[in-house]
Amino acid sequence: MRDLLPPTVAVAVAGPDDWAGELLAAEQACLGEQAVQTRRRDFTAGRVCARRAMASLGLPPTAVPAAADRAPVWPAGVIGSITHTTGYCAAAAARRTDIRSVGMDAEQHREINAGVRRIVLLPEEEETCARLPAGISWPVVLFSAKETVYKVWYPVVGSWLDFHDARLEVDPDAGTFTARIAPARLDAADVADPPSTISGRFVVAEGLIRTAAVLPLR
Repeated sequence: MRDLLPPTVAVAVAGPDDWAGELLAAEQACLGEQAVQTRRRDFTAGRVCARRAMASLGLPPTAVPAAADRAPVWPAGVIGSITHTTGYCAAAAARRTDIRSVGMDAEQHREINAGVRRIVLLPEEEETCARLPAGISWPVVLFSAKETVYKVWYPVVGSWLDFHDARLEVDPDAGTFTARIAPARLDAADVADPPSTISGRFVVAEGLIRTAAVLPLR
């Protein structure tokens, strides 16, 4: 993810040992004894990476527990994002004095069926995907980008975004995307100055689709 985010954001990508690393007590309490092995490994790698990213900012090792909705709870003064998919995990962290929010997502580069596409894509986005260069699963690029957009949106606004609440435009040559948030969702936001557009970057390589975005300070 380092290639997709600005220098003010610290990034850590999981190595082989991180999937079985150590959790702090507050993090361990979020898993419970019933957590399946895959959930435990993903959660562990994410928290190990989160602490390593914060260390890059000169911050002490601090727990990143999970809220009831499983969203990471970052220490005061820190904004961050965690993503994991099969065989890949990364975390990003930044000081709130540098950026307003950050989000990122990683997905397997694969095809998705028509039913899933209808859930994820607006009709005009489906048409756009059909016109984009062959060889890339553009619906999954947009799916990943919308996941990233939500991760940027939620810490700022505190409300959910549906897939159809963000309309994406993709520049395949520049490797960038821009999400425009539905006016109805902006009107319903209970904060001042909710972000109406969120722009980010993407890359497709080594069997993965990776997306990331930051929301600058006002």
